[in-house]
Amino acid sequence: MDCGAGNAKIAERSTTRHPMPTDRYMRPFLALKTLLFTLIVPGAVLIYVPYWLLSDPYSNLPHANLAWALPSGLFIILGLAIYLRCAWDFAVKGLGTPAPIDPPIKLVITGLYRRTRNPMFQGVLLLLLAECLLFTDPLLLVYAGSIALFFHITVVFREEPDLASRFGTSYSHYCRQVPRWGFALKAFSPEPI
Repeated sequence: MDCGAGNAKIAERSTTRHPMPTDRYMRPFLALKTLLFTLIVPGAVLIYVPYWLLSDPYSNLPHANLAWALPSGLFIILGLAIYLRCAWDFAVKGLGTPAPIDPPIKLVITGLYRRTRNPMFQGVLLLLLAECLLFTDPLLLVYAGSIALFFHITVVFREEPDLASRFGTSYSHYCRQVPRWGFALKAFSPEPI
């Protein structure tokens, strides 16, 4: 495949999807779309479904194990910080959103993406781990494991092939240096142009 032709197609597609990608007025719109996606999808994964799983018909709120409140709180802060930083990078650096129907038009290889290929998913999993610790419910642990498996399958069979087709050798080079899960000790450095 001719990488030049692929890049021309990406440039053509990006101009039709975001007619003014460098316009400062596009970024607030991307931030709004990211906020809406976050409220709906991660909101469902992290709040609505766990609440439904933990709901006790005799009380309104799930019962927390306060012995785990401090570590859970730290994981919540860290998970939120990871997710928010990644969402910011998608909007500002990639000119897109976390939503699969509106992905970044530029390959995001800055911030946490310099050390791991999927920090946003890892942030969400950290938030689920915090909930598992706080509520100590086996059903919630099974749910978190199911979400982790779903993320892995999504990354391997949908996201990675899509990114490889859109960004070609740049993405291949990135994948060779940055792990899919976990964090690399050495930060990614792009190929010199």
